[in-house]
Amino acid sequence: MPQGQPTVVPDDGLTTRQRRNRPLVFVHTGVGKGKSTAAFGLALRAWNQGWPVGVFQFVKSAKWKVGEENALKVLGASGEGGTVAWHKMGEGWSWIQRAPADGEPSNEDKAREGWEQVKRDLAAETHKLYVLDEFAYPLHWGWIDTDEVVEVLRARPGTQHVVITGRNAPQKLIDFADLVTDMSKVKHPMDAGQKGQRGIEW
Repeated sequence: MPQGQPTVVPDDGLTTRQRRNRPLVFVHTGVGKGKSTAAFGLALRAWNQGWPVGVFQFVKSAKWKVGEENALKVLGASGEGGTVAWHKMGEGWSWIQRAPADGEPSNEDKAREGWEQVKRDLAAETHKLYVLDEFAYPLHWGWIDTDEVVEVLRARPGTQHVVITGRNAPQKLIDFADLVTDMSKVKHPMDAGQKGQRGIEW
């Protein structure tokens, strides 16, 4: 098992243990495949440690059934590891009881409401790991203010880890995050006309 020895030890006044247990913000961005897959792999590790996991899927349709959703829900209900709460914007979010009187809220409104719930959960320290899947898109489109997101994440209490996925992550978020991975595409089967397939894309 790699020990992950740092090449530089910062002069921040923290002990090695304090620095090791510092809450982190991860960003998985870029045009390549695997951003959400990597985040859900992290969720599996968190579940195994007994951590409560909160997944918030921004943008994706309720009809899009990802395999990780079923697997993590089953694991979360097993009593063996941590709990798993899974929320989808495409389903209108589970905590919204009804649409406003003037009709169905827009996707922009739904994205904002999702972020408001994330803020509430962070303040309450509801989860130990948050997966904000495809959250980079509402930031890139200007639906949610990146400056606000950075400040909320900077001020979050406790030891809550947050992973954000999606293309075009704003530079301010990248600058703030502790770990940033840019998924670059070298080759993809779709380039040769192959459609997504069961067990690989979903």
